[in-house]
Amino acid sequence: MEIILKNLTKELNGNRVVNNVNLSLYAGKIYGLCGYNGCGKTMLMRLIAGMIRPTMGTVTIDGKQLGKDMDFPPKMGVLIENPAFLGNYSGYENLRLLASISGKINSDMIEDVLERVGLSDSAKKKYRKYSLGMKQRLGIAAAIMEKPNLLILDEPTNALDTDGVQRTKEIIREERNRGTLVIMTCHDRAILEDLCDEIFNIEHGTVMIASTKDEGGR
Repeated sequence: MEIILKNLTKELNGNRVVNNVNLSLYAGKIYGLCGYNGCGKTMLMRLIAGMIRPTMGTVTIDGKQLGKDMDFPPKMGVLIENPAFLGNYSGYENLRLLASISGKINSDMIEDVLERVGLSDSAKKKYRKYSLGMKQRLGIAAAIMEKPNLLILDEPTNALDTDGVQRTKEIIREERNRGTLVIMTCHDRAILEDLCDEIFNIEHGTVMIASTKDEGGR
């Protein structure tokens, strides 16, 4: 997968929240977006995911333009802000309901992804009884369960304990090694530096600096 952002711009209420972004992103890489709250990280992710349309510019995926040739990127997993699940359904039942939409995975694969995120023992527990960390783990499970080619994770370590953070880091590496293109944000710069092949610093919606693992001894 190759994603090309060309002059990508989004304006809201007269303000440019994403400003003329030009990037090339490739499969088998982890890209980190870094910046203060409100700098445009999540908005840029929403544009790439097809959740909103740009004011100007284009998102091209493997030669096809988002919003023109397709509505959403193919084979995409997304965790942006708070995932919506049904409170009266268990973790397993929520994933099974999501999986039924595409029909691509079976019950064994759902159980496997619950194991990967550390929710096997809580799979039958009602979602409304989940802690914040458990809810975050289920959101990650939903994003990865269909083996996406594009994985977009907005603050995936939020509300996680030490075990959850380590599991999530392992999952992100595993997805990258499987050939997935991963785009993520994290308030902890050290986690980005540990995981990412490239980190893009964003200020006022503009990509200011790109650093790679070869820089700064990373």
